[in-house]
Amino acid sequence: MAQGIANGLSAGFLDRERIVADPSFNRWLVPPAALCVHLCIGQAYAFSVFNLPMSKLIGITQSAPGDWKLTELGWIFSIAIVFLGLSAAFGGTWLDRVGPRKAMFTAACCFGGGFLVSALGVYLHQLWIIYLGYGVLGGCGLGLGYISPVKTLISWFPDRPGMATGMAIMGFGGGAFIASPLSVWLMSHFSTPTHIGVAETFIVLGIIYFIFMSIGASIVRVPPEGWAPRGYTAPAQPRRLVTTENVHVDEALKTPQFYLLWAVLCLNVTAGIGVLGQASAMSQEMFPGRITPVAAAGFVGLLSLFNMVGRFFWASTSDYIGRKATYMVFFVLGMILYAAVPTTGKVGSIVLFVLFYGIIMSMYGGGFATIPAYLKDIFGVRYVGAIHGRLLTAWSVAGVLGPVLVNYIREYQLGHGVAKADAYTVTMYIMAGLLFVGFLCNLLMRPVESRHHMTLEESRA
Repeated sequence: MAQGIANGLSAGFLDRERIVADPSFNRWLVPPAALCVHLCIGQAYAFSVFNLPMSKLIGITQSAPGDWKLTELGWIFSIAIVFLGLSAAFGGTWLDRVGPRKAMFTAACCFGGGFLVSALGVYLHQLWIIYLGYGVLGGCGLGLGYISPVKTLISWFPDRPGMATGMAIMGFGGGAFIASPLSVWLMSHFSTPTHIGVAETFIVLGIIYFIFMSIGASIVRVPPEGWAPRGYTAPAQPRRLVTTENVHVDEALKTPQFYLLWAVLCLNVTAGIGVLGQASAMSQEMFPGRITPVAAAGFVGLLSLFNMVGRFFWASTSDYIGRKATYMVFFVLGMILYAAVPTTGKVGSIVLFVLFYGIIMSMYGGGFATIPAYLKDIFGVRYVGAIHGRLLTAWSVAGVLGPVLVNYIREYQLGHGVAKADAYTVTMYIMAGLLFVGFLCNLLMRPVESRHHMTLEESRA
């Protein structure tokens, strides 16, 4: 009986009806709640710090015959990104129904639990358990956590939807700044001459992330029906690509606008994530003898900073110039910068190389942060969470396509006698070509035809 009461209280606390804000609630508490989640799941960008230690769990100082290979360990992150896209796609409709608190708490259970299951996999030295833990369970936590605050933020900030989502999604880009040094410190704390402290680190991280994500879930609130910020009135004549209607998530999939935006996100992310994964090696090979491994590591950290700041800057900018215009900047400026990168290597300018890639990474992050507001403009607020979730399958595709293009083209170039310093030239031109296709897709964006809009009766249902 006691268990039943506890379950009832727990369910009640997580129900959507329990998180409707009262008139005294401050809407500026919602972005910190979202950040509690996004700063935690942003750890995914720092997972690579575990790859080398996990390749020496038996040998300790160097890989032994029974240790896992780096190629095998690389699949952990790839599986997590695939399940991020899948869980976001299939969980978006559920999120719209149950509300952000239950979704954020579920994400906390999945993401924190993924670390605990992975710790068991390390302890038993069973890689498939880590695939299941961090890859599948943790990946589901990534997807649900990523989309859970989006609609809520847009609802609380109808006057600045880009800025609001940018503040939260900025946390995903910056989570690695916390996770990377914390993970390294924990592993050194738990390690001994005969043991690498990966399992213990996983346990501590799983508990920490569960707690902080749960705090975010407890803080979040949804606005009451019909709420608007004080002094705000919706424009009588909205901009051409900003609708006041709503499109059902299933109906959105029948529109060309959904697939154009899917391609826009996929192509922007493919170009960015491809070079992000090879940034360290690329900088050293394009400037041999001038950029050391330590300097290259600093370069990667700087790119992460541009990635994080770009999410807030570009999403906020889109509130003023519009989402379509913002993506036009991404694609046009991106084409110019990608095509110019090989020249920076030829003239030996490290400053221009770093500057160009910093701007590229800011637009990579900005693309993630701007897309929820773009979806809201095109399809309305009602199902923006579910539509955003399905659109994130573009991230899953780009997460595989980008690194494959960069890595295999580089290997092909090297295999045909091209110098390492020049091996990325063709890749950069191909990335510029992808951005040109994205430019055309964005150029084709038009308002959704009225036949796809929900009727008044459907909106009230």
